[in-house]
Amino acid sequence: MGAIYLVRHAQASFGKSDYDQLSELGERQAAVLGQALDARGIKPELVVRGSMRRHARTAELALAAAGIDGDVLVDRGFDEFDHDEVIVAYKPAYRRRAVLLADLARTGNPGRAFQRMFAEATARWIEGGDGYSESFAGFRDRVDEAVRRTAEQVGKGETAVVFTSGGPIAAVVSRLWPGGDELWSRLNPVTVNTAITKLTVGRTGLTVVSHNEHGHLDGTDLLSYR
Repeated sequence: MGAIYLVRHAQASFGKSDYDQLSELGERQAAVLGQALDARGIKPELVVRGSMRRHARTAELALAAAGIDGDVLVDRGFDEFDHDEVIVAYKPAYRRRAVLLADLARTGNPGRAFQRMFAEATARWIEGGDGYSESFAGFRDRVDEAVRRTAEQVGKGETAVVFTSGGPIAAVVSRLWPGGDELWSRLNPVTVNTAITKLTVGRTGLTVVSHNEHGHLDGTDLLSYR
């Protein structure tokens, strides 16, 4: 039986003009992740990442810390959905970032207000509203195809590590577990940065054996969700 470890990227620069780069905390998380992979004896035959810079940097730092060399396959199927597009389709005025930040600031708790707004925005996306270059169904199909491409390359007893994002990980798990779209909505917001989800690859297909495991962050100040 083979195994696929789906790893969420380390913390990106939430609230900054360029989200798609790791924060200082994220750089530290990625190194600790690599140490954890090494401690668990994970030596993959295959390493895959999405095409985003936060995927690339997380992979770079984690693999270096784990002492893992070799090529890294880039698969855009593991890219995150377009958060900005989902937010703007929900409220076009948020095309101007200053308007979004001002609205959040007025609530007195910007973080909580963002989570509430983003939940409403993704609900609209899931329901099939207009204004999206990629539908929710299309996103889930894209991720499903990517994880199955990876599974096809994992032989018996072999291991793959995939550096991706919270949305794709939630999409994989919500396809393999009962719950569907509603389960995706519940899993996506609580996926921890650098958390590991393990799938096995067997004769009956893919099976989720652990989800959102982040024990390597226990006892540290590194835990984050955004």
